[in-house]
Amino acid sequence: MRLVRTFAAAILAGTSLIAPTGEISAKDSNPITSGLPVPRFVSLKSDHVNVRVGPTKDNEVSWIYTRSSLPVEITAEFENWRRIRDSEGSEGWVYHSLLSGRRTAVVMSKTKDDLTSLYDSADPTSAVAARLEAGVLATVRRCSGGWCRISGPGFDGWIEQQRLWGVYPDEKID
Repeated sequence: MRLVRTFAAAILAGTSLIAPTGEISAKDSNPITSGLPVPRFVSLKSDHVNVRVGPTKDNEVSWIYTRSSLPVEITAEFENWRRIRDSEGSEGWVYHSLLSGRRTAVVMSKTKDDLTSLYDSADPTSAVAARLEAGVLATVRRCSGGWCRISGPGFDGWIEQQRLWGVYPDEKID
């Protein structure tokens, strides 16, 4: 079974894409091969990323991401494979070279139709630079003190860190 995921803001905001369920795991006794912390956030390097049910090319492709730069969380490592989770909670295995250390995030809102304010500075009393829909993809420039500076096509400003999927609470990014 193959599913193709195309993530537009509307899809991320409210439409759930269904992935096959099942137990997905690597041998827990294998050492982490990258030496980097797990879990951690990264982004998709390519606009064609096969997500597999297990950590080898022999495993079936569960779905294909068709948009680069989407944030994903690495939840496990097995040799050159990384188990990832997306903003909808779907998990699968991808080959390490399809991932980038470039930090991106998806804007999350309280409700599907809610707009999230982007401010001129890391202060809710500063001017509103833009209002972003749920599902908007942004590059994370830096985070500190519960705020992140993000940018994307036509916007640049500060957002409350809790409004982003792709950064941990109180994570500092320089």
